Amino acid sequence: MREIKTSKKTGVFKKIFIKICRLLGYELVDQSTLEFPVSNKKFSNGYSIPGKKSFSLGSGEILITRKVEGIDIIIKTCTSVQLVSQNKKRIFEREKHEYTFRTIKSLSRSAEELKKKFPNIFIQFTIIDIGSSQSDVDKILTFFSKEFKTKLISLNPNKLKFSPKTINKNNKEIENNMSTTMATIHESFNIAKSCKDLVYFVEDDYIHKPEALTEMIFSYEKFSSVFQKELILLSTDYPYLYKKLENSNIVLGENYHWRTVKESLLTFMTSKMIIEKHFDKLIDMSTNESNPFEKNLHEIYEKEMCLSPLPSLSMHCTNINSVFGLSPNLNLKKLWDDYEN
Repeated sequence: MREIKTSKKTGVFKKIFIKICRLLGYELVDQSTLEFPVSNKKFSNGYSIPGKKSFSLGSGEILITRKVEGIDIIIKTCTSVQLVSQNKKRIFEREKHEYTFRTIKSLSRSAEELKKKFPNIFIQFTIIDIGSSQSDVDKILTFFSKEFKTKLISLNPNKLKFSPKTINKNNKEIENNMSTTMATIHESFNIAKSCKDLVYFVEDDYIHKPEALTEMIFSYEKFSSVFQKELILLSTDYPYLYKKLENSNIVLGENYHWRTVKESLLTFMTSKMIIEKHFDKLIDMSTNESNPFEKNLHEIYEKEMCLSPLPSLSMHCTNINSVFGLSPNLNLKKLWDDYEN
């Protein structure tokens, strides 16, 4: 009988303690069930609250001081060119529009997942297209949910407002491809200046995991709150960065680890503040071709924090032998098949 009474007293005490914690704004973790009794949540569902706090089991709670209000996703598309500067085939050897369609579908799905966790976040898609067929453009627009604002900007490769200065490659076709690509990059940076908060620049050959945008937004809020600064996030774990022995700091995001890097390609997320701060250097990159092309971007990374996910949140669909493409420890075939048209 005494054991039964003790059990009842313990249950009553626990309920009272939970109520007190709820009033004081504290949370408890039941280590026997991994549940959060104060908020009635399970650990598998996550405990971080957008714009308020980030929580990781073992490292505790971090208050969010940098709330993300919205994200503009700017996608540069061109289904008429396979690879801008190479005469090679991409992984899976499909027509270029297949990579574009899967990129769009994956981002649309990832945005839907983001909206579930961040119901009040502003999300807008902007498509900057150059050289795609009208049928391809029409199909691209069908992949977006009606709950997201979507804009289309079509550039005519024969009527560009300016002439980017490209490096002489003794190949007129490649030089023309580079020129039109730089035109879309130039347009994307100009649009970004009028965006609301975060901007995600995406090339049309990056297929994203469903959780990609959610992890990136949760991590952006956490990292910018901890380090008290704006930053740059990548969605891809680039294999060529493992060819060098460089120091890298490892930090914990929402469900992924992230590491500091000093290089990337042209798919990256940052804030409007970073764009305004380095606008001249970004515009110069889209006006005067450098070698490597992303040289100006890498110079920005020397001043700003840039982080890459471990493992990758997206697959860059380039040639299988390219050091700039296929991320390690990623199920490439599954990610490709998940977005079959």
